[in-house]
Amino acid sequence: MAVKKSTKAKSKPKKEEPEEAVWTYRGYHLKSSEFVTAMVHFFRAEIQRANVWRQRLDTTTNWAVVVTGATLSIAFSQSNVHHSVVLLNTLLVLWFLFIEARRYRYYELWSYRVRLMETDFYAAMLVPPFHPSPEWAENLAENLLTPSFPISMWEAFGRRLRRNYYWIFLILLASWVAKIYLFPQAPNNIDEFMTRSSVGPVPGEVMIGLGVAFYIFLAVFAIATVNMTRATGEILPRFGEESAPAAPSMEGKHTGLRALLVPRRRRRQLMALIITDKAQTVSDRIMTDLKRGVTSMQGKGMYTGKDRSILMCALTITEAHALKSAVAKEDPKAVVIVSPAQEILGGGFAPLEEG
Repeated sequence: MAVKKSTKAKSKPKKEEPEEAVWTYRGYHLKSSEFVTAMVHFFRAEIQRANVWRQRLDTTTNWAVVVTGATLSIAFSQSNVHHSVVLLNTLLVLWFLFIEARRYRYYELWSYRVRLMETDFYAAMLVPPFHPSPEWAENLAENLLTPSFPISMWEAFGRRLRRNYYWIFLILLASWVAKIYLFPQAPNNIDEFMTRSSVGPVPGEVMIGLGVAFYIFLAVFAIATVNMTRATGEILPRFGEESAPAAPSMEGKHTGLRALLVPRRRRRQLMALIITDKAQTVSDRIMTDLKRGVTSMQGKGMYTGKDRSILMCALTITEAHALKSAVAKEDPKAVVIVSPAQEILGGGFAPLEEG
């Protein structure tokens, strides 16, 4: 039996379109899958950094607890031990609090980067259209180029004081009063209590006054810094909101004491002047590569007498290298002047508000 061959043409497999590179540099093309892999490794590294500094915070607290426990054991086990050891321990715990506040700022630096990637990179993968926020990428890149602490020393000090150390200080206060009152025996009157409170040539009234002033200061400081909520490890803000630690809209919102306590967090802005003979091609290249507007001004060289164009472009610190590369492609002899700008409003920067 003859087998009839099918005349139906076989469907040819469709050619897969090449994956668009998300990053190119000197002939190297980074694909989206490779970009995600790099971000995953970067995320793991920042998690490790944050964990290391978190452990250092716990270590400092443990020092304060162990030292306090040892001091109180010595003070109450022997009646002839002077109550000043409790005061010395209080100063030592205060120093531990200062060290922990400084470490807490480093922890917040790494924690802030982790939160940026969690909220606007990984979360963006779960919600259409699956594109990270451009401002997130800009802010993360700036934080890598010019790292700065997300929170002030005041907020770090107050937060660690409320979380752990205020309770240690209260125990030390109660122990100091108990040591004076109970050893060697209960005083007969208030004058005797004041006499026992003295430390060397410093009378008891002065020591009691200093103790009261110290604890009032701690209470006022803890309350005054309670509204400082810029720590990403505590409130978990999302980038772009006014409560976020690096939101550009926060700049200029605080005055007086608040401006002193809250660190100034604004994306660094630059103004570039390009002096070139090829104004049109250079400006086209800048608008294509950087997506930034360019303003042209005409001028004449003072010594050369040639007509030169001066291009003015506002940009952020992460775009400075791209600007130099774009200008060099079109006019290697151009003069580029980049200087910091005090404030840039509109055009993709801070919103222009009527004052």
